[in-house]
Amino acid sequence: MPTEVALLESHALRAEQMGRVEALDKVKTLVTLPDGIHLRTEDVARYFEVPTEVVRKLTQRHRTEVGENGLRLLRGAELHTFQRDMKSLRGGEEGESCPQAPTQLTLYTRRTVLAVAMLLRDSDIARSVRTHLLDAEGDLRTSYVSLDQRVTRIEGCLAGVGSALQELGPVLVRMSQRLDSLDRKLDRTHQAVGGVGLRLADVAQDVARLDARMAGPADLLGDAGRRNA
Repeated sequence: MPTEVALLESHALRAEQMGRVEALDKVKTLVTLPDGIHLRTEDVARYFEVPTEVVRKLTQRHRTEVGENGLRLLRGAELHTFQRDMKSLRGGEEGESCPQAPTQLTLYTRRTVLAVAMLLRDSDIARSVRTHLLDAEGDLRTSYVSLDQRVTRIEGCLAGVGSALQELGPVLVRMSQRLDSLDRKLDRTHQAVGGVGLRLADVAQDVARLDARMAGPADLLGDAGRRNA
């Protein structure tokens, strides 16, 4: 797991953490301008509890990195528009809109403040932010290890299931063959029963014809007896 010193010294490690701006408010409430997005240099200094000049010099030394993470310098018409917007968001009240030189204003975003937190050495607040980032990184790595272990166990179980299925395959084949044999025997039995039924029907017809033939002579004998009487 990265250490605090590594985070302070490595631009690549800091870049990996740049999306985790929630760490700032977990350590201390970050007070922004009325737009809810930007902060001034003195706002950032107040958050880290250091002199404004410390933040200003740090951003000058790491201009490229903080610039990549949202640092803006407003001048001229752009500055005038921003000051007007801030005044409108405050409800039209007069107030200090440009505490730096009246011709320019440096603005920070949360990403910029997080970049400062990972660069600023002499601030307990910045140190706490770095600690939170590293602890969260450790927890995340632990979660990954745990997940990897679970996946490994599942893969082991699936491998066991695969072996069992391979062993069960021949048994299932034999069962399927026996079932097919039983089906054929049942078909033959049904055919035999059908044949017996047909034979019984023929016998019934023969009996009916025999009854009819025997009934004729009996009637003639009856008539002869009545005439003799």
